[in-house]
Amino acid sequence: MRDFREIKVWEKAHLLTLEIYKATASFPTEERYGLTSQLRRSSASIAANIAEGFGRGGNAKLARFFQIGMGSASEVEYHILLAKGSESPIKKDLR
Repeated sequence: MRDFREIKVWEKAHLLTLEIYKATASFPTEERYGLTSQLRRSSASIAANIAEGFGRGGNAKLARFFQIGMGSASEVEYHILLAKGSESPIKKDLR
């Protein structure tokens, strides 16, 4: 079995998740179950899907989980755009 931690894309997805957690720690409390949760869950989903794909075995299954991870990355991108476009203190945390 290959180790997902050895590939660059997983490492980058993991680092993104850690940065999202840091940035969202200072989001307003009213966003705890909204934007904060969505950003954290979708960013963690990228690395988690890569890891799951490696655990399933076979290139076709791995490719499918990479596709799911790419969908989660698009979701993160949208949530960041939403946060940057909002009229709340969130904007300063996402520079």
